[in-house]
Amino acid sequence: MDGSAIEKLITDISKLPGLGRRSSQRIALYLLKNKDRSLLPLIQTLESSHKLISECSNCGNVDMTNPCNICSNSNRDKKSICIIEDVADLWTFERTGFYRGLYHVLGGSLSAINGIGTEELTITKLLKRIEQNEITEVILALSTTMEGQTTTHVIADKLEIFKDLTVTRLAQGIPIGGEVHYLDENTLNTAFQSRKKIV
Repeated sequence: MDGSAIEKLITDISKLPGLGRRSSQRIALYLLKNKDRSLLPLIQTLESSHKLISECSNCGNVDMTNPCNICSNSNRDKKSICIIEDVADLWTFERTGFYRGLYHVLGGSLSAINGIGTEELTITKLLKRIEQNEITEVILALSTTMEGQTTTHVIADKLEIFKDLTVTRLAQGIPIGGEVHYLDENTLNTAFQSRKKIV
């Protein structure tokens, strides 16, 4: 592996969230020193993930089946949809095990600075899901950041057209500026059980 290939490896690793240049150098060096034990298995796992894992056409979750295991599970409450920003939030809720309905992954939150408007999120798809299925409750479980709250209000406004729909949001327990996937299970459970009607 020549210098440019090593540099490309470091650069590609540094594009992953939460990794800076120095961390990427350490990871690249570790992988190169342990090719057989770490690098080759990682390559195989990445190739397998690329082939086998896809995005659920219903909710936006990632899974080996489409629709995903949550959407196709007959034991889930098909009348409730929890709206979240990211798949990481879905994983957080599923880890706690107290929510048994469906999900809808927006793919982020509205952000003028980052160029994310309503067209970049899956809001239109959400409205179609509600219209085409017998949804009775939508739970807005977005972060309490400024972007998350703006997104919550925009979606709540759009949901006003559904007269028999109850729209709730997570209540106490979530700090202002907090992101859902960083919260502990007790805080999240309290917020979920105390959600309030907003429409």
